[in-house]
Amino acid sequence: MSDLAVVGAGPIGLAVAWRAARRGLAVTMYDPEPDDSGAWYAAAGILAPVSEETVGEPELTGLLVDSAASWPAFAAELEAATGLDIGYRAEGTLVVALTAGDRAEVLRLRDHQTGLGLPARQQTAAELRAREPSLAPRPHGGVYSSGDRQVNPRRMVVALRAACRSAGVVVEHTRVTDLADLPAARVVVAAGCGSAALTGLPVRPVKGQVLRLRSPGREAPGLRHVVRGYTDGRAVYVVPRLDGEVVVGATMEERTDHLATAGAVLELLGAATALVPELTDYELTEVCVRHRPATPDSAPILGPLPGQPRVVVATGHHQNGILLTPLTADLVVRALVEPVPPARFETFGPARFGVPAVTRGSG
Repeated sequence: MSDLAVVGAGPIGLAVAWRAARRGLAVTMYDPEPDDSGAWYAAAGILAPVSEETVGEPELTGLLVDSAASWPAFAAELEAATGLDIGYRAEGTLVVALTAGDRAEVLRLRDHQTGLGLPARQQTAAELRAREPSLAPRPHGGVYSSGDRQVNPRRMVVALRAACRSAGVVVEHTRVTDLADLPAARVVVAAGCGSAALTGLPVRPVKGQVLRLRSPGREAPGLRHVVRGYTDGRAVYVVPRLDGEVVVGATMEERTDHLATAGAVLELLGAATALVPELTDYELTEVCVRHRPATPDSAPILGPLPGQPRVVVATGHHQNGILLTPLTADLVVRALVEPVPPARFETFGPARFGVPAVTRGSG
């Protein structure tokens, strides 16, 4: 019998398993076949705690800010434990307005960042172009967020899998249908959208389409910074990788299908090339469709199931799963090994939905 069963082998589940094993717990991870089907596979890996979705959500923003602050140590620890490069970069983010109307949204985000004590410096068009000559010729100003970071989620998962193996985590390629059957003293459910059927909690899939481009000659793109931009009210991000890849995203669709659509490609490429015209000459290598695990209040679900103290839930991270990986793992493992649960479980716990939890269903 294990000390801990972790259901789900995405970044959250892997990080929990790794950290728990390092604290001396015997950990078994359950996943029908660890593959690339999770939401993380489409994620761009932007580590920015403030976005247009978080304005007016102080508790969630505080969680994101604290997790962003933990990322430098987490990245260093993971790379040291595995010897693998996870694509962690610290150039910061440029938030760019292409029209006068978009400028107000950019400045609203700047005010929100500075109000939280985060570095966010307003930029003129000339200053933006000096930082990134590949930007469109006449932006209507923007903001430089020097504290933002990025990571490559696909490399991150490879490293977390290696770290779990080194720490002695056992992996069972089994589909869990009933949490009560797991031979473990404690259970962590980190199964993304599959958490709903296992727990009865309101986690729903939100479809996202993300593009991957490749620079000519596979050289490093002209861009150095992550660029988040607004083009006639439409938000888009452009994330450059040193290996020549550029990630462009993302749609947000209340749909459950897995179709890659021409309309999404047109929308994303139109906005991205308006921001960075040179992307017109890049190769389109992938259209990736995945489903984010969302909740009714857009905040994650962290904490024990009501009436089921053996089961701790770590799901519903929506588009913040990569950013929240370090802090989620720390909070969950603290709850497993320390007598007093983290205070944040009161805010983000399952009980806030008033839904009777179950412990069976299809994983």
